[in-house]
Amino acid sequence: MKQQPYDKKNQKGYIVLITVLVIGAIGVAIAVSVLWLGLGSSKSSFSQEQSNQAKALVNACSEEALQQIRDSIPFTGTGNLTLGQGTCTYTVTNDGGTNRTITATGTVGTIVRKVKITIDTINPKINITSWQEAADL
Repeated sequence: MKQQPYDKKNQKGYIVLITVLVIGAIGVAIAVSVLWLGLGSSKSSFSQEQSNQAKALVNACSEEALQQIRDSIPFTGTGNLTLGQGTCTYTVTNDGGTNRTITATGTVGTIVRKVKITIDTINPKINITSWQEAADL
């Protein structure tokens, strides 16, 4: 059996083929990375938007509770609102005298925002001593 002579042309063809495969693999890896980063950013933006909507809802419920207190000074109880794609609930409790506590929760999708408001005077004006967002009420 005769050994085939070394052919540089065949060697160059393999080098070109391997180079094209490596460059293609790198290109695919970069494309997939960009897609994943874009998807993560999109999810983050969506969650941020839902969080903003939930905060607006919880503030709307809080204002509704304040209006209920204003309209009916001995008011205590609960209520809810549905606005846009979310809902919120509020509870007004009597802490004695003219002291009231309002707890409100706004929910959009899986995002929940909560607020606790403390009032020490109702008449002649409502005096809010504390309005704070809370993780758990």
